Order: sequence, then structure tokens, then C-alpha cells
Amino acid sequence: MIVDLPATTTAAVNKKMVKLRNDVGAMTLGRVLTLVIVVDEAETESAIEAASDASRQHPCRIIALVSGSMRGANRLDAQIRVGGDAGASEVIVLRLSGALAGQGTNVVVPLLLPDSPVVAWWPSQAPPDVSESAIGAMAQRRITDAARAANPATELNRRAESYQPGDTDLAWTRVTLWRGLLAAALEQPPYEPVVSAAVTGASDSPSADLLAAWLAQTLKCPVTLARSRAGTGVVSVRLVRRSANIDLARPDGAVAALAQGDQPVRRISLARRDLAECLSEELRRLDPDETYAETLTKGLAKVDNGGSVVASADPKAPAGKASGAKKAAPAAARKGKSTS
Repeated sequence: MIVDLPATTTAAVNKKMVKLRNDVGAMTLGRVLTLVIVVDEAETESAIEAASDASRQHPCRIIALVSGSMRGANRLDAQIRVGGDAGASEVIVLRLSGALAGQGTNVVVPLLLPDSPVVAWWPSQAPPDVSESAIGAMAQRRITDAARAANPATELNRRAESYQPGDTDLAWTRVTLWRGLLAAALEQPPYEPVVSAAVTGASDSPSADLLAAWLAQTLKCPVTLARSRAGTGVVSVRLVRRSANIDLARPDGAVAALAQGDQPVRRISLARRDLAECLSEELRRLDPDETYAETLTKGLAKVDNGGSVVASADPKAPAGKASGAKKAAPAAARKGKSTS
């Protein structure tokens, strides 16, 4: 069910929500949080779709705050979506114009679920300091996406400078599976320290930066980050040990090859994660992510950016010396520009 409320007020929106609750049922039962999405008009529907998919695991009230032009008369246009049009959530879309476009907090606060956590999400452009922004200040968790910035590397540095507990970024979420596989590989014999590491990732992939930073901060060893062409995401990781290296390579963006010393090469499904999956992971926790904090604020500075390479299709090939990348990298790029 979709209900449009043009030229309305927050009081009218709340009144309509109460009426829908009486007509449709107790919609707020089981809602565990309020997700506030600060988004522009062009990306509103894609962001709501991803949030609705994520809400199937984390039932919530979704408030999409869409700021329009600050010129002209003050106006609030609202839309309420419940039932099949909202997944396991209830969606309130607020379009603000005139002076209201700069007063999103005043419009959002009356619509927050009582006694429930607030999570703020900026799907594309985010304020330089999200914790100091009006919406960020009311949220327990603040989710950004450096991959959507004009300059992802600059955006990561900005996030590091302004980091506050509760901040996170989807570029970090996209490497969760990579971190899990590498950690599991290190738990297998031989139990030797890693003396150095090399990460290869796309020039437009902040996920590659964060993966390299995590390795540098966790393993306390030199880490080199080499760049493959844009759109290839994270391509490979090599962990160098005295007797047996660990190589994890994913040149095609879907299937990775894991090589450990003399063991047979293992093929592992490692497809790029979609937006809803990443958002769902971040909604699972409301406490600060200390590993992300250390990676962002300490690990990034420890990474040696080693220049441009061509991605390897052979997990045992030396980093940047690869046999199949001239075919693999463009193939990944044709599948769509991804950063993980």
C-alpha cells in the first residue's frame, strides 16, 4: 500500500500512520530500529529498495529524507509505504523544499520510533564529518560509502580524520568475506608469522585500501598496495611467510582461488556483495566497530602504495606479474563498476 500526502505536515503524517496502524495492523511491532536515509532524488528508489531488502532481517522504520531546492515556498511532500510495498519495514519518504530543505532534523524527529536506536545512512555523498551533522548527531550508527565519492582515497582520509565511535563505511563491509578467508587460512599449518603482504585492487576501490590497512594493522608487517584498472575491485592478496605463502586471487570478480604452499588450489565463491547484503550486515550491530576504527585511523598510514599492475589470474604468480589479467580485468569491468 502506498499513500501520498502532498503539501503536508509531520503531524498529518503521524496521524495517517496511526490510522494505517488501525486499518492494517500494528505495523511497529517487532521494529528494532529507525533507519534514516539521507539521499538525493535520483537515488531514492534504489536506496529504499536496498533498505527494504535489508529490513527482512532487521525489521525497521525507514525514513528517506530527500532534500530538494531551497528556493521557493516551504513544502513537505510525504509518502507512506506499508505492506508489500515496504518489505518487512514501513517506509516514509519525505521530500523537502524551500527553507525546510535545510531542516531535515526537525522533520525527522517526530517520526522516529520511540525508545529505539537510530541508524543514519548516506548512500552517496556524505557530510565531511557525519557525526557532527544534524542527522548523524542523533544516530547510534552512521553508515557512509566512500566508493560513491568523487575521490574515494580522499574520502577515506576524511573519514579517518573525523572518525567517531559508531561511524562505519560500506567499503569496509565489502571486504568482510576476504578478511574471513585470510584469517581462516592463517589458522592452518604451518603456523608462521607473515613477513610481508601485497594487495592488488582497482584504482577506484577504497575496499582495497581498507583491506591492505587491516593487514598492516593486524599482522604488523609491511604491506604494499598495487593498483589494477578501475572497475576490477579487490583482485588478489599475497601473504608472504618463510616456507609457504598464502595467495588469494579473484580476477573475474566471482570465483577466487586460494593457494597455500603445496596444497591443492581451492576454488571459492567470492562474488561481489550487493548493496542490500552489505547494509544488512551493518544493521546487525549498533556498537562501535573497533577493528574498523583501528584500520581506518591507524592502518591506512602504514600501507605502501606500490603503483599500477595488471591483475593476475594465477594465484601463485608473483604480484603484478600475471598471466591472465589483460582478459580478466576488462571482463570484470564489463560486469559493472564495483569496488570490492
